[in-house]
Amino acid sequence: MTDFLPTGIQLTYLVAASLFILGLKKLGSPATARQGNVVAAVGMLLAIAATLLDQHVLNFEMILLGLAIGSVLGAIAAYKVQMTDMPQMVGLLNGLGGAASALVAVAEFWRLLQHGEAISIDANISMLLDVLIGGVTFTGSMVAFAKLQGIMSGAPITFTLQQPINVLLLGSYVVGSAFLIVAPHNLPIFLAIVTVSLVLGVMFVIPIGGGDMPVVISLLNSFSGLAAAAAGFVVMNNMLIIAGALVGASGIILTEIMCKAMNRSLVSVLFGAFGTGGSASAAGGTVTTDQTVRSIDPEEGAMMLGYARSVVIVPGYGMAVAQAQHSVRELADQLERMGVDVKYAIHPVAGRMPGHMNVLLAEANVPYEQLHDMEDINPQFEQTDVALVIGANDVVNPAARSDANSPIYGMPILEVDRAKQTIVIKRGMSTGFAGVDNELFYKEKTTMLFGSAKEMVAKLVAEVKHL
Repeated sequence: MTDFLPTGIQLTYLVAASLFILGLKKLGSPATARQGNVVAAVGMLLAIAATLLDQHVLNFEMILLGLAIGSVLGAIAAYKVQMTDMPQMVGLLNGLGGAASALVAVAEFWRLLQHGEAISIDANISMLLDVLIGGVTFTGSMVAFAKLQGIMSGAPITFTLQQPINVLLLGSYVVGSAFLIVAPHNLPIFLAIVTVSLVLGVMFVIPIGGGDMPVVISLLNSFSGLAAAAAGFVVMNNMLIIAGALVGASGIILTEIMCKAMNRSLVSVLFGAFGTGGSASAAGGTVTTDQTVRSIDPEEGAMMLGYARSVVIVPGYGMAVAQAQHSVRELADQLERMGVDVKYAIHPVAGRMPGHMNVLLAEANVPYEQLHDMEDINPQFEQTDVALVIGANDVVNPAARSDANSPIYGMPILEVDRAKQTIVIKRGMSTGFAGVDNELFYKEKTTMLFGSAKEMVAKLVAEVKHL
């Protein structure tokens, strides 16, 4: 198709594609992520403008009205949505992207049907793939959103013959698609496979528990890109194909990184029903609630932190819920004024979406050079005076390293138990997403500071100032 495009349109598409790639590269580092977002957004603006000029749009008023409404809604969401709700926001945007791509295929099928035009095999296959991937992405993302938002239970939903039913649904989609390739103008069959794709999305996500939501979010993000690429083949738009392929490929890479961080295969994530959120005994972990827990008050915690030479702060979802990131930054600043070396340890799956902790700490203007990933910080814990765990649970549980019967056994963790002292800020003794008891809480070198992360950190700041 590019042979028929004006030279200016081709050059604009080339610039836009280059900006997408550059923006994606910059998104790989917290220090340049904001720049990458702006660069990619400019690329998308150029791509949209070039497409509108190339496609000879007859009603620019409706297009501009849609752009205005979408821009206003996007701006309001960006300013109003709390950082703790960002995983839900990402899930919702993934779903809307999948729905938009699927609607492109539906609209193209309807146009060809109304005009009685022949549907080529390649166009037919593109529409069928677009409907499948887009439909699964839409309903799957809506279920993920509902689980994260608390609208429905975050526990895995399983029932008898669930997998055979999934196979039956997928088989019916394949049979329907084969029929449409032979008889491409059959509207009832087309609507039937659209419905099947939507049901498949629901069935795909409901058996996945809260502990695996970071993987699900990144996988659905990849699906939304693949759906966009399929939509590009439907309307024969090279820019859409490129953008969708970039999102799809980066999402798959991120999904693989998440699985590696959990030491689990993608198959076990999707079909293992992990992350029940139940009791430790239900999850199969070792129940140790009869062991001793050592509790301290903020004054004792401040003395341990203030007189330490090195402190590693480990943020978790509890910090996100309490929105304590600014208080944490204030505590770190106060400790640094006293000569304490402060670092942050970031686990890849801490929080409820990839990079959740990085985003929260960036919002609080934590210096990027203080953020350390798991591979970098773990060898340093033995020389660390105090590890301060704020709302993290499964990602610091030593059972992943020592208890072969634990559901999280083999999952790489932040080895805070190797530090000379560990302080855990937590509301209570509840389990994390995996639903297993945390051995760390009962270690001899561990002390618990019970309460809201924001409140407790603020008290630590006040007490440190009095030292």
